[in-house]
Amino acid sequence: MTAPLPLVAVTMGDGAGVGPEIIVRGLSEPEIHTLCRPVVIGDAARLAEAARICGLADAVTVRTVASPADADPSPGVIDVIDLGLLPVGLPFGTLSPLAGEAAYRYVERAAALAVTGEVQAICTAPLNKEALHAAGHRFPGHTELLAHLTGVGEVSMMLATEKVKVIHVTTHIGLIDAIERIDPGLVERTVRRGHRTIVDSGVPNPRIAVCGINPHAGENGLFGRGEEGEKIVPAIEALRADGIDARGPLPADTVFFVAGRGDYDLVVAMYHDQGHGPVKILGLEAGVNITVGLPVIRTSVDHGTAFDIAGTGTADAGSIVEALRQAARLAPAPSTAS
Repeated sequence: MTAPLPLVAVTMGDGAGVGPEIIVRGLSEPEIHTLCRPVVIGDAARLAEAARICGLADAVTVRTVASPADADPSPGVIDVIDLGLLPVGLPFGTLSPLAGEAAYRYVERAAALAVTGEVQAICTAPLNKEALHAAGHRFPGHTELLAHLTGVGEVSMMLATEKVKVIHVTTHIGLIDAIERIDPGLVERTVRRGHRTIVDSGVPNPRIAVCGINPHAGENGLFGRGEEGEKIVPAIEALRADGIDARGPLPADTVFFVAGRGDYDLVVAMYHDQGHGPVKILGLEAGVNITVGLPVIRTSVDHGTAFDIAGTGTADAGSIVEALRQAARLAPAPSTAS
């Protein structure tokens, strides 16, 4: 008997951005429906409009369902739990508190469905942080919002491309604040979350490269104020004592090159741009954001709302297709077929 496909809640993101378009394009791919049963949490009218913009109005059917259990895995069908939050004619490419509020509500509903076991994973289209804040929701992004909604105190952001995976010790805070926040405990917990995720993906003994903070990883105290020895080395020693193959601190200006050629299964970046810059060069169009440490699987595109091209039908769906693949691969199967 074939195991039932996992149900994946796909949040529509900011409706003024490219989220509706990439969802329509991504869910029009027949392969996705062989991997999971996607159900969009969003606005049906906006998705239908996106289908017209993308020239897919005759190829896909946007269908409203009451619950994830009603989702139809058939190609050409886009099932949506319609929250009906966006006004008709909302401009694409324009910052809107209404779209920010709607984006929050989509994630809120998806998190509730995941916590109750009605879906096995969440895949998020991009939201706009400024619009989210304008709507009164002061979260730096999806990662922190989902942690709040699921009652988790600490999570990590992992970016994945075909060549390299990177997990971040700190993310959406300023560089000075990031260096202050980093301590051995946070580094150790981040590496452990990353290690567990890589092991669960089928790599039994992952090789993990841990970046330094300063140029050349401090070069034995020559650069910086001893941050590597104070904040990173104790964590690596504790991890290695537990049999985790964590190596470093290593210079960030070379570690991504050697990881990209296959020397490491995971890179640990100390702050946002240290990890994001190299990953986006290696795979912006097909990069996937995975939130590590939540009680549910969550993947996302590794790009923003792209207001400059929203509503033109030109947005590339490669990242959301890969995010759906990753969600389906990491998600547990439903306990019973629906």
